[in-house]
Amino acid sequence: MASSFKRLLIGKPIATEQQHEERLSRFTALAVFSSDALSSVAYATEAILAVLILGGIAALSNSLIIGAAVAILLVMVGISYRQTIHAYPQGGGAYTVARENLGELPALVAAGALLIDYVLTVAVSISAGVAAITSLAGTWGYPELRHLAVPLALVCIAIVSLANLRGTKESGAIFAIPTYAFITSILAMITFALIRDAMFGAEPVVHPIPPEIHASQAIGLWLLLRAFAAGCTALTGIEAISDGVQAFRPPEAKNAAATLTTMVIILVTMFIGITYLAHLHGAVPNELTHETIISQVARTVFGVGPAYTFIQIATALILVLAANTAFADFPRLASFLSRDRFLPRQFASRGDRLVFSNGILVLGLCSALLVVIFQANEIALLPLYAVGVFISFTISQTGMVRRHLRLQSPGWQRSILISGTGAMLTATVMVVLGVTKFTHGAWLVLMLIPILVISFQTIHRHYQRVADQLSLTTAVRPRSVRRLTAIVLVSGIHKGTLPALELAKSLAPDNVTAVYVNLEPEHAERMHTRWREWGCNVPLVILESPYRSLITPLLKYIDEMEGHYRDDHLLIVLPEFIPSRWWEHLLHNQTGLLLRTALMFRKGQTVVSVPYKLER
Repeated sequence: MASSFKRLLIGKPIATEQQHEERLSRFTALAVFSSDALSSVAYATEAILAVLILGGIAALSNSLIIGAAVAILLVMVGISYRQTIHAYPQGGGAYTVARENLGELPALVAAGALLIDYVLTVAVSISAGVAAITSLAGTWGYPELRHLAVPLALVCIAIVSLANLRGTKESGAIFAIPTYAFITSILAMITFALIRDAMFGAEPVVHPIPPEIHASQAIGLWLLLRAFAAGCTALTGIEAISDGVQAFRPPEAKNAAATLTTMVIILVTMFIGITYLAHLHGAVPNELTHETIISQVARTVFGVGPAYTFIQIATALILVLAANTAFADFPRLASFLSRDRFLPRQFASRGDRLVFSNGILVLGLCSALLVVIFQANEIALLPLYAVGVFISFTISQTGMVRRHLRLQSPGWQRSILISGTGAMLTATVMVVLGVTKFTHGAWLVLMLIPILVISFQTIHRHYQRVADQLSLTTAVRPRSVRRLTAIVLVSGIHKGTLPALELAKSLAPDNVTAVYVNLEPEHAERMHTRWREWGCNVPLVILESPYRSLITPLLKYIDEMEGHYRDDHLLIVLPEFIPSRWWEHLLHNQTGLLLRTALMFRKGQTVVSVPYKLER
């Protein structure tokens, strides 16, 4: 039944030889890997204006210059990641670049920063999308939907997780329509607005409640830098394609690079277009109405009608689906770390649908936890957002500079100029974001990154220690076992005990002992009586336990037997009965599990479980 339900949810298993059929075309890959980057235009312009407005109305005129600077940085980082794709067609992005060119520590810092940012991407984008949905519902007369923000966000996370568990190709097909609907609606709005404004002039935005604008800061370099750093949230997600090159159809690198170019062109066009229209129509952040910049521009251009509603719905959907980029990249990055033994090996395993199911599930659970903790409030989550991704940007760009210097392939001077400038600019943004957002929550991200790095290194040392101890290069041939001494641990005499006794007698015919821990004084005589009838001629030792401890007397007795039979190999036999239904396990005290746990870390002993399966 459970298997049938699983098949219903995620579909039939896909054979390994069909993996090439799950590769993505450029059209589908743009929807899978670009939703995070493309969705950033919904709030990047607003982020710039939200900082500039601190300098008053006069400061807002700088939005075009800052928008142009962000666009230039977008293009430069995009070109740099194209170089990364061609240099590392196996994927891995910043982690792979840093590991080869800068060393292990910078690579782990980049990986930790990206993993954290992917979790935040899901939490922020889902929360922002739900906020857009509830805001739209409020305009339709359903304001009470805002109280269901957390349940709605959790449902959205579950839906996106489930879609990705069904496979990369299938999730791409599901999310392609909303992604392209958003692109089409924004580009159509920009085109229509530019033509309309050229013909009839630009109408100013009319606010239902006029915003309160008070200059609280002087217009200076620091304010402009803060606005630039805020606008650089438009870069979040731009690294996604370089992480997932192997998800593309052959030739993988060529298709991935072409998709990245398309994404950057669309992203820059939409970002510059929205920033220009916001400037032209005088759109400003309004803390009294909380109406977004896109909503203000669309309402002014189209009025409150079908076109405006379509743009709002498309924006809400792309914000929710921005989480899909993280679901595409988090599991892949985790698989690279797992392959290099920095994360548990389970992250490198593909599930029934040829996706990294464990990574998808972990990402879904972590982001759901954040949504619950922050009550699906994207404003509270935003200070934690984007710091990590700019750390990885800086490390990746620096790694590419190092690579160009090392290889000096044709055109390396131009490549160094691009990557080096990108590294300096993203480092500047990283510092500004870290300083301005530190007391608002960025400290948490900056604290979590070294914790993750230490965890990676601890896991790596464990795997290295295991490999060293299992290696045959230092192996000494074990001495042959002269004789087995078997100890059968019994909780009573029943049908489950008899097969264990017979197995022990067959393995150690001349040296088997059954051991019973007596927790109640009156049970000893009854046990002796029944054992004489059903004990299979195996001697029984009854251990008294006045303090009602089961494990302590057994371990003490096993130690005594080990000391007595020094040249023998000790075999511990555990008879267990297995209930027919999973929930029936909860009705039993799991003594066998406790004993196995207590014995598994002891050297020189072999533990054998003999199950007796109960019928329905």
